[in-house]
Amino acid sequence: MTDTRTKTPRERYRTQVRAEIKEHAWEQIAAAGASALSLNAIAKRMGMSGPALYRYFAGRDELITELVRDAYRSLADTFRTVAGAGAGADLAGLAHALRAWALDDPQRYFLVFGTPVPGYHAPDDVTEIASETMAVILDACAALPSDRPAAPFDAHIEGHREWAAGHPAAPAVLRRALTVWTRLHGVLSLELAGHFTGMAFDPARLYAAELDDLLER
Repeated sequence: MTDTRTKTPRERYRTQVRAEIKEHAWEQIAAAGASALSLNAIAKRMGMSGPALYRYFAGRDELITELVRDAYRSLADTFRTVAGAGAGADLAGLAHALRAWALDDPQRYFLVFGTPVPGYHAPDDVTEIASETMAVILDACAALPSDRPAAPFDAHIEGHREWAAGHPAAPAVLRRALTVWTRLHGVLSLELAGHFTGMAFDPARLYAAELDDLLER
């Protein structure tokens, strides 16, 4: 990353304006969802013309890509910090870090793990960052002892492992990682969407119970 001290005044101004645009974009997403993101509305909020704002972001998809990239990079950095804090990745530590990251900014969480934005496709570099987070989960799952017998799904997943981005994990580890990923995100998505409201139990305890069950298995 370029040191801001070496940037010209024009480059620093451009960086500041792009950051302000992204702040307004998050406000729009919080109010109406990513599918309603409007660069023209952001330009109006900032006292700019539409064409002037398009000098900073070429279109809606470029702005969404920047937001998605920031979100995945934030999660990847969070996982890397957890994995680097001990002797390799620890699944329990990663799970608790994931929940803290999600609760810290639910809109950021839903942008990458919620309903896909219609018509939007993330570029390869964003997919690669997302793969970094799954690679850390795969490493953590591979480090766990397991005497689970082979399951029919193992043979299927062995032939459909593109999502693992070249990770050498055995089929049983791939299955475990997917199980962890789907169950933890299931609880988080329901909690952040407010579906546990009024059910009179602590979602944190449910999340912890799911994690305990995953570790025992």
